[in-house]
Amino acid sequence: MKIYESYDDLPKLKLPYGNDIFISDSTIRDGSQMPGIVLTREHKVQIYEFLHEIGIEKLEAFVFNQRDKDAVKLMFDRGYECPEITGWARASRGDIDKILEVDGLEETGILMSVSDSHIFSKMRLSGREEAEEKYLDALQYAVDHGLRTRAHLEDMTRADNYHFVFPLVEKIMEIDPDCTIRVCDTVGYGMPFMGIDEPYGIPKLVEHLKKVIGVKNIETHIHDDYGMGSASTITGYWHGANWSSVTFLGIGERAGNTEMEKILLFLKDRVEGFEKYNLEPITRFSQFMEKEIGIRIPRNKAVVGKNIFAHESGIHAAGVLKNPFNYEPYPPELVGGKRLLLIGDSSGMEVIRHKIQETFDEMLEVETIIEKNDPRLKAIQQDIQRLYDNEERVSCISDEELMAYVEKYFIHQPICKAGYSSPDLSKGEKSPEQEE
Repeated sequence: MKIYESYDDLPKLKLPYGNDIFISDSTIRDGSQMPGIVLTREHKVQIYEFLHEIGIEKLEAFVFNQRDKDAVKLMFDRGYECPEITGWARASRGDIDKILEVDGLEETGILMSVSDSHIFSKMRLSGREEAEEKYLDALQYAVDHGLRTRAHLEDMTRADNYHFVFPLVEKIMEIDPDCTIRVCDTVGYGMPFMGIDEPYGIPKLVEHLKKVIGVKNIETHIHDDYGMGSASTITGYWHGANWSSVTFLGIGERAGNTEMEKILLFLKDRVEGFEKYNLEPITRFSQFMEKEIGIRIPRNKAVVGKNIFAHESGIHAAGVLKNPFNYEPYPPELVGGKRLLLIGDSSGMEVIRHKIQETFDEMLEVETIIEKNDPRLKAIQQDIQRLYDNEERVSCISDEELMAYVEKYFIHQPICKAGYSSPDLSKGEKSPEQEE
């Protein structure tokens, strides 16, 4: 019989193909296109520092204007091996020339819009034949100038893959057998379920590229319009993709991209073989994005929300105090977080006792033991519950308020001497000292 009582008891999953997999970050490229935010040179360099600390393998950057180029130079000046800085270009020789102008860039993505909607109404091309000729010319030009390439197959989950995209990929592989083929789910139409064929089925798309065409490097780039970003990205890995393109906090256009922190946590905590990633900076990274860039992070957002390790209800808080494994799926320290016990209208005696003792110890600078049946705790609980019953409160009790309760009942009221029974302060009983 298996017994699961701690994090270490639970088995980790194994990738079916056992292949090495990697992450390419697009926070300062695709993420920077999020409406309402502006990334300065300093922002981009700091993001690069966090990615380096975590251990992300690649970073994708624009180099179209001087500000972009300045940021890339500052990143190169750090001298880090990872993340490798890569470029991004539309399928034109002019764009690729801009990549070649930047010292140090050895790889670029090349945008190849493959859905009929994009070919006809966005790019105003005459048809698929003209699109293919344009894309292959840009790819050949990049390869001829010594660049490693990634083919970004934009809007693949709304494209005719069997009759246009897959044959295009075969021609791409003839030009550059090591080209990374990026499966772009541009508006989130992709689905992570087995048995769904093109254009929507991420498993089928990835498996066809891997098993039928023989693509060596496959990358997913999933937008989160239907909230399927993380699921489709993990599915991509499960069916043979060895790269994923993500952004931190999922920032980007519309609903954004797959959230890097979710993928990192899943790989590190649930899958074998991902000790290479250091998740401790994640909470600091999210605080930077919120404070410096203005990204509003919901309190209940997975991995980085302020409530992820906060407990208020009596059952949950008591369970966590006994064993965090009861209600926390992973330790706060894994992502640089901190457990927070809150007192609110659903808090039980155990969390109140814990918080009171914690506050009392800080005030006296000594370790104390407050018993659960101490009548002063009951008095404090009744005072707090009265606030909620009278609808005088719609928020948790602050640390400052808690300190006032400690001062009232534990400091101003003398602590009982040995041999005396504790007075029931909630009923107005007085201590012997008060009666003198």
